[in-house]
Amino acid sequence: MLTLFNTLTGKQEPFKPLEPNRVRMYVCGVTVYDYCHIGHARSALVFDVLRRYLEHAGYEVEFVKNFTDVDDKIINRARERGISCEAITSEFIEAYYQDMGKLGILPATKEPRATAHIVDIVAMTEKLVKKDLAYQVGGDVYFQVNKYPAYGLLSKRKLEDLLAGARVEVDERKRHPMDFALWKNSKPGEPSWPSPWGMGRPGWHIECSAMSIKYLGETFDIHGGGMDLIFPHHENEIAQSCGTTGKEFARYWIHNGFVQLNREKMSKSLGNFFTIREVFEKSQWSQDVTGEVLRFFLLSTHYHGPLDFSDQALQEAKRALEGFYGLFNRLHEQEGNAAGDIGLDPAIRRTIEGFRTAMDNDLNTPAAIAEFQKLRADINKLLGTGLSTDGRLKARQAFRSLGTVLGLFQLDRWEYSLKADEGQYQLSGEEIEMKLAERRAAKAQKDFKRADQIRSELSSQGIIIEDKPDGTSRWKR
Repeated sequence: MLTLFNTLTGKQEPFKPLEPNRVRMYVCGVTVYDYCHIGHARSALVFDVLRRYLEHAGYEVEFVKNFTDVDDKIINRARERGISCEAITSEFIEAYYQDMGKLGILPATKEPRATAHIVDIVAMTEKLVKKDLAYQVGGDVYFQVNKYPAYGLLSKRKLEDLLAGARVEVDERKRHPMDFALWKNSKPGEPSWPSPWGMGRPGWHIECSAMSIKYLGETFDIHGGGMDLIFPHHENEIAQSCGTTGKEFARYWIHNGFVQLNREKMSKSLGNFFTIREVFEKSQWSQDVTGEVLRFFLLSTHYHGPLDFSDQALQEAKRALEGFYGLFNRLHEQEGNAAGDIGLDPAIRRTIEGFRTAMDNDLNTPAAIAEFQKLRADINKLLGTGLSTDGRLKARQAFRSLGTVLGLFQLDRWEYSLKADEGQYQLSGEEIEMKLAERRAAKAQKDFKRADQIRSELSSQGIIIEDKPDGTSRWKR
């Protein structure tokens, strides 16, 4: 049975969804004013793998991940560049999809934008005001934290302790220093929408409550995000959501650890971060790091702990992945017999069992990868004895099938290292086979000049042709 560490209870618990065959999950997405960094990549990957594993286990997963597309940072960036907020958010939402596409992050079931849900946000804020959990000051509306007794339950903090060490914006209009904005009065030139309190825009926290409840219901299974969101964002979400509905909000709260550089949290505010694009484009990495290499690296550490980012760690991930694809290449090319087939099924069964045990233990992806390493060693030994064609196909399929959960081992042979997703290589496998068929026809007609031209064309695309003595040819990148 799958167990997950629940931040709300502070312990690892068996996962039991509200409905037997369905999981409803909400994950806080990015604020779209800049390119995503490695911390964003890790968070996106953690919940991508959780979603994949739940589907692998037979659940129907309804997965919602939002875009924050109205925010002070967006407004400031738009002002700096002299363009509209909509232009900024559209640009960086597109960049988000490009970056996450390279990492193999699957789109969520729904990916709503805050600005498309102003009506829901206003309605929720109105309910909180009517319940006397929120109050209006001018054109602003604040949630009153001391009216919600359970405040601090998620972050394990008491309100009086928060006050003692809090860094809160001084606002004499607040009834309590920790009160937070549900609705903000818009300043001249800022995006604004009509509300009972005048033209304004939503606070940051309320948007996730409104959208998650709209799409997943008042109580759902999993709410996730990075550890930096535990307080105040997720704490505030719980207060305003439970305050609105009077019901439990999310039952399991899952948080991934930070990415660190020199053992210090990597973040934009500290200026010690790399964007996903920089990892792919910087000269010391661009020839070595593909989307799958970066994905393998991020999964090599348990999601709940810190992850140290370094060039050395990326190179280790690259070498490990090369070992797997080297085996896949041998499985594809090597001729053999069935002498080793008898040992293949037990090795695959051990891997499946070990993989599930690892993943059921709070998504222990490093242990799951270790099971793949064991299987690779077992199959290398069996290849020394001999595997039939069916055996070699079965071995490759074992990696491909379980690897789908982690988003690994899906590419054919050496394609993983060629950065085909960046357009460096233009020809698909089908196009290459068509070129080879044309070359065979040219050689049959003794048009060796054309045959050599085709070889050169393929070579310019990074395709190597190997002619066999029997007249057939094979190719590789």
